[in-house]
Amino acid sequence: MNNTMNILAIDTATEACSVALITEGGSVFSRFEICPQQHSQRLLPMVDEVLAESGYTLGALDLLAYGRGPGSFTGVRIATGMIQGLALGTGHSVVGVSTLAAMAQQQVVASNSRFVASAIDARMGEVYFAVYEHTAKGLELVVEEQVCPPETAVELLTTLNVEFDAVGTGWAAYDALGALTNTDNITVLYPNAEYMLPLCTLAHSKGEATKAIDIEPVYLRDKVTWKKLPGRE
Repeated sequence: MNNTMNILAIDTATEACSVALITEGGSVFSRFEICPQQHSQRLLPMVDEVLAESGYTLGALDLLAYGRGPGSFTGVRIATGMIQGLALGTGHSVVGVSTLAAMAQQQVVASNSRFVASAIDARMGEVYFAVYEHTAKGLELVVEEQVCPPETAVELLTTLNVEFDAVGTGWAAYDALGALTNTDNITVLYPNAEYMLPLCTLAHSKGEATKAIDIEPVYLRDKVTWKKLPGRE
């Protein structure tokens, strides 16, 4: 796949930590690890590894991307803070990518699925949930991102009434969701930065890239706040 930009994406929103870089020629370099509680230690070394392997410097890139959430509050903050630091040092624009969409994108690549339902265990008896349709234009939301009880997710899927593939940790975490699918067949459990790359390319083409100072994580739970950079309200 050819690409017109050099893009670096990072994600630490779940138990997984991942970094991926795509060059303008379409070459992809990536790292993916399941490393709970170690994201802040592993993220920058992984960035250094993909840059070294690709032969590119950070300044030679065109765009930066990050998993904006939803996911672990601490994990989302780590990626947001890291991408702000990298972008402020280079002047690059930034694109935030939904972790739920990233998992759906990976499933589409693997199975050419039409509908994908993403559910991440949000703890406290809830899931981060969304449903996507794979169309000629790319992934399109058919059930908006939300945090909800698993029973609500079941109702939404029942109303939608389509065959779907399931991704994420929420299905095995709650019996109500697990009853809708064979959880043993779920192969995409965590977002992976590699599959954020096509999504951030699409977002950039729609004019959704922003300056580092303007980016925000997405928690979906209103009670959690993000402290912006100094000078930002």
